[in-house]
Amino acid sequence: MLHVENLAAAYGPAQVLFDISFAVNDGEVVTLIGRNGMGKTTTIFALMGLVPPLSGHARFDGTSLIGLPPYSIAQAGIGLVPEGRQIFPTLSVEENLIATGAARFGKAQWTLQRVYQFFPSLAARKNNMGNQLSGGEQQMLAIGRALMTNPKLLILDEATEGLAPKIRTEIWNCLSLLKKEGQAILVVDKHINALMKIADRHVVVEKGRTVWSGTSAELGADATVRQRYLQV
Repeated sequence: MLHVENLAAAYGPAQVLFDISFAVNDGEVVTLIGRNGMGKTTTIFALMGLVPPLSGHARFDGTSLIGLPPYSIAQAGIGLVPEGRQIFPTLSVEENLIATGAARFGKAQWTLQRVYQFFPSLAARKNNMGNQLSGGEQQMLAIGRALMTNPKLLILDEATEGLAPKIRTEIWNCLSLLKKEGQAILVVDKHINALMKIADRHVVVEKGRTVWSGTSAELGADATVRQRYLQV
C-alpha cells in the first residue's frame, strides 16, 4: 500500500531525513519508533506533502506522493492524526467530524453514527466545543475526524502523548479494534511495550535514517536494538 524508499527531506538548509525506507501493507500495523528528534514526525510531514522531499520515492497504491499537495494526498486515502491533535477548538465535536467528512471521496465507510458507536463518549458530548473536551476525548475526536475521510491508511503521530495511563489503554484498544477490521495503520509513539502488542512490524529511525526493521517478536528478542536506539 505505502512504499517509501531512500526518502530525504529538509527544513530550508537543515537536512533532517537522509535515508528513510519502509513499507506498510494492506491491513498491516507498522510503527515508526526511535528517540526524540530522530526524524519520525518529519517523515510523516514529508509523506503528507507538508515538507518537500529532497530525494527518494514515496508511493501510495501505486501513485507517487512526491510533489502532491496535502489535500490530494488526503483525498488519495491517507488520514492523519497529527501530534497535538490539532482539532478545531471553537467547533463542536459534530462540526469537527462533519468538516473532514465533507472532503472525502467515494462511498462513506465512516459516518457520524459509526464514529459515535466507536467512541461513545464523543456521542455524549457531540454538542460540546473542541476546547471543552479532555485530552483523551480530544484524541478520540482527532482519530474520529481522520476516520471520517475514509482512509485506506491511518497515520497517528504521537498517538498517546500526554495522556493518562487509563486513556492510553483506551486508545490502544481502539487501534486494536481498527486492526481487526483490516485498517492499515502507521503509528508513532513512545510506549514500545504497548506497540509490540498490536503492531505487525516496527521501523527504527535514528538521525534521519532507517536503521532497523522487524516484527514484534524480533524486536522483543533484540535487546541491543532496544537499548541502543529506544532506551528500553
